[in-house]
Amino acid sequence: MTKRPAVKSPYEKRFPTAQLQQQHLQLKLQQYQSQPPVYDHKPSFTLDDFDITDILGTGTFGRVSLAKFKTTNKYYAIKVLKKSEVVRLKQVEHIKSEKQILATVRFPFIVNLFCTFQDEQHLHMLLEYVVGGELFTHLRRAGRFTNDMTRFYASEIVLAIEYLHSKNIIYRDLKPENLLLDHQGHIKITDFGFAKTIDDRTWTLCGTPEYLAPEIIQSKGHGKAVDWWSLGILIFEMLAGHPPFYDNSSFGIYEKILAGKVQFPAHFDPLVKDLLKRLLVGDRTKRLGNLKAGAEDIKRHKWFRGVDWIGLLDKTVRAPIVPLFEHQGDTTNFEKYVDDADPVAAMGQQDTEYDHFFAGF
Repeated sequence: MTKRPAVKSPYEKRFPTAQLQQQHLQLKLQQYQSQPPVYDHKPSFTLDDFDITDILGTGTFGRVSLAKFKTTNKYYAIKVLKKSEVVRLKQVEHIKSEKQILATVRFPFIVNLFCTFQDEQHLHMLLEYVVGGELFTHLRRAGRFTNDMTRFYASEIVLAIEYLHSKNIIYRDLKPENLLLDHQGHIKITDFGFAKTIDDRTWTLCGTPEYLAPEIIQSKGHGKAVDWWSLGILIFEMLAGHPPFYDNSSFGIYEKILAGKVQFPAHFDPLVKDLLKRLLVGDRTKRLGNLKAGAEDIKRHKWFRGVDWIGLLDKTVRAPIVPLFEHQGDTTNFEKYVDDADPVAAMGQQDTEYDHFFAGF
C-alpha cells in the first residue's frame, strides 16, 4: 500500500524553512510601518459634496452613515459626531486621539481614515466603507465559528495588533462589533475611540466589560498586554458563541474576570485551549504576547501552525466568509436603523461654543 505524502502548507515552496518565512514576514511588516497613511490634512470639500444615505451604526453622540461622493460616485462611511454631546460626555480626548491615531496608520486589516472636517455643530470623519458588515453579525448568524475560521480571523488580528504595538498604540476595544469584513472577507478593525499612544502604561478605565483585562479593572496601570488578553476573549467567543466571563451586571463580570476560572466547552481543540490558557493569564508579565519575543510567541504557538502569514498580508488566502453584495454601496450586510433624527439638520445654526475644544480637527 502506497503511503500518501504529507500535505504541506501552501507557502512551503516559497519559503522552505520557517526562518526564511519569518525573515520575509518581518520585512513586509517593516514596509507597512514606514508606509505613508492615506489621510488628507487639508481636504477641499465639505458635507455638501456627499449624498448621505443609509445609517450603518449609531452611538451616544453620533452615527456612521453611508456617503457617496458626488464627483466620483465613490462610497465612503462618514462618522458624524455632535460636538455638544462629545463635550458633555467628556469624550473630547478620546475623539481627538482616534483621529490622530487613524491619521498616522495604514495597514491591510485596519480601516482607513481619509480626512476629517467640521462645521459649527458637528465633527466629520470620512472613513473607508467596508461592505461586508460586522463580524458580530456573521458570528451571531452562525452561532459559533469552526476552529479553522477562528484561526483565520485571529491570525489577521494578531498581525494588526503587532503593527499597532510597533507604533506604541494600544487598541483597547477588541470585540466582534468592532471588526468589519471587506469585500473579500478579510478583517478591518474599526472604531479607535479607546485607542491610545503610550510610552509605558496608562490608567484610564475604558473598554467593554467582558473584554477588560484584570489590570484595567484593578486600576494597576495597563499597556500593550491588554490587547493580547482581549484576543484570548475574542478567540473564545468566536469558538463558543459567547465570551468566557459573562454575567447580568458589569460588577459580576469583573468578579469572574478577577477569579480567572475559564470553563472550556468540550468541542474546543486542545491546542486552542493551551493558547487561551497562555493569553488569559492574570499576571501580565506571564501573558503570551507580552513576553520577550512579543507577538512572535503567539504566531509560533502550535495552534497557528500552517498559517500563511505572508499570504494573509497579501490577501491571497481565501477568507472563510465572502460577503454577498450587489454593488460597492450595498448595505445589506449591516443592520437597518430607523432614521429618527438627522444629526446634520441643524447645519444652518451658528454655534461656536465648542469650537475651542476641537481646534485643528
